[in-house]
Amino acid sequence: MASESAPSGIVDRVQSFVAEHRTAILIGTGVAVALGGAAYYASTSAASDADRDRKDHKKGTKPPKKRKSVKDPDGPILEERKPKAEQALKSADEEIIPPTPEELAAMSLEDRGALAASFKTKGNTAYSNKKFEVAASLYTLAIDVAPKPEPVYYSNRAACYVNMTPPKHELVVQDCDEALKLDPNYVKALNRRAMALEGLHRYIESLRDFTAATILDKFTNQNAAQSVERVLKKLTGEKSAEILAKREPRLPSFTFISAYFAAFRTRPPPDLGESPTTGDSTLRLALDALAAEDYPHAVSFVNEALAQDISSDQSRAEALNLRGTFKFLTGDVEGAKADLQESIRLAPAFTQSLVKVASVHMEQGDPAKAFECFDEAIRQNPADPDIYYHRGQVLFIMSEFGDAAENYTKSTELDDQFVFSHIQLAVAQYKSGNLANSMATFRRTLKAFPTRSEPQNYYGELLLDQQRFADAVEKFERAVELEKLKSPPNVLPLVNKGLALYQWKQDVGAAERCCHEALRLDAECEAAVATLAQLSLQQGKIEKAVEMFARQAELARSEPELANALTYQYASAAQLEFMKNYPSMAAELRSMAQNMA
Repeated sequence: MASESAPSGIVDRVQSFVAEHRTAILIGTGVAVALGGAAYYASTSAASDADRDRKDHKKGTKPPKKRKSVKDPDGPILEERKPKAEQALKSADEEIIPPTPEELAAMSLEDRGALAASFKTKGNTAYSNKKFEVAASLYTLAIDVAPKPEPVYYSNRAACYVNMTPPKHELVVQDCDEALKLDPNYVKALNRRAMALEGLHRYIESLRDFTAATILDKFTNQNAAQSVERVLKKLTGEKSAEILAKREPRLPSFTFISAYFAAFRTRPPPDLGESPTTGDSTLRLALDALAAEDYPHAVSFVNEALAQDISSDQSRAEALNLRGTFKFLTGDVEGAKADLQESIRLAPAFTQSLVKVASVHMEQGDPAKAFECFDEAIRQNPADPDIYYHRGQVLFIMSEFGDAAENYTKSTELDDQFVFSHIQLAVAQYKSGNLANSMATFRRTLKAFPTRSEPQNYYGELLLDQQRFADAVEKFERAVELEKLKSPPNVLPLVNKGLALYQWKQDVGAAERCCHEALRLDAECEAAVATLAQLSLQQGKIEKAVEMFARQAELARSEPELANALTYQYASAAQLEFMKNYPSMAAELRSMAQNMA
């Protein structure tokens, strides 16, 4: 939610990039995930019963009887491989007498094959009657007497283990391992092993197998989509929790922090009196570091100040506001809420703390509480323009663009020197379909703030959305030039320029150069890392994509951001594993991506 405090920007651009190239990303990873949500695509290994019934009906044959429900509905009764002999035992209950070693040695290879096939057919009958222990024993006999190893026997026995109570996942994996040694393209065995690995909580391996089965089926069947989604969700949830439990709180990138603080108007420092205490003086150092955009020192000083003797409630409220803000930026939402609420208790009229608590409530998915905070802030100080700007931001996120525009207008009426209120008003007008008003607002803003890069950057975004590529690139370049006058600069216009060049001319090299330059200036710019990861996918550079998604996960501020980056990382890694295990399919996979992009 911290990102809502900056105008609609680079995140929207990356979202659009992903949405516009969803198909290619799907082929590139076996999964397509938009930054604001997920949609997974995969397939099962075999046609459904209904598909077969329709095919049988077309041929004029009698549809099969309704089959009994089992945990593995695509089990041996549905096996696509036909037995090699017609021999079959008549009943699942008659006594099975395996041949002695001497009898087996005396049999011809053909007779051994026929006997193995009869055991397999008998196993199918037992399986269809849900006699899984009996069926497993019969498939074991088929394995033992067969003249050569047959992958179908191992796969069918694995289906029996799936249905036992409790399921014997380890044995499923062992049998599917054997089946896949004999036939690496055996999709049913891949799916069965994937399910067993999921049951064993070996999610990375499970995702590997589901991804391989999906690609081998050439993405033609959607029935395994839930399996891919389920495993990815479990995997990313587990890994996110592990990472966050071990991760020390740390600040996000300079670009992110500066955008957040820029969304609040500057205020005069608190009056610390003629004889400031040690705590007062340390708080002054924290505020000076904040003004100099030296964020690490600002954090250090404000923590020290709060451990010392700050002289007044107002000054302590100011310190709690700052510490709560940094906690929020590091992802400590509950800690941020506690500090900001204590700040409000000490200074009820401190409207900035109320506004920031509203952001915390939005981060927690509680807009009603957020609006209560805005209402209280207005009761305390109806002339504070920041209240209306940030309430407009919340309304904008909720797609209430007309109401958002009213709040931005109110903010500018109270203070017309705050550039972001003007920019967001133009963006809200654009989102409402008022193109002429939006463009006019942007032109006025460009004229009123000729030395600010932000109007150039966000006007460029709207031009890019209209596919006015040359004009958009011109605005981004102007924003880049204005940012060069700062130290350090905001690098988002560079990333935007890269995306624009890619969308305009499919110039991947230029896009990558822009992102690399952004990272040279701000090594922790999440937008540049995310864009490079997506560009790598577009080019089939899966190893590079995995590396960049891992870096994106390192930079993630919140659990949703981390889970999103990990989803891409693990999905891409699973596809990379497929290309290593099936090198002959790599070229075909890239061809499919190009044809579908």
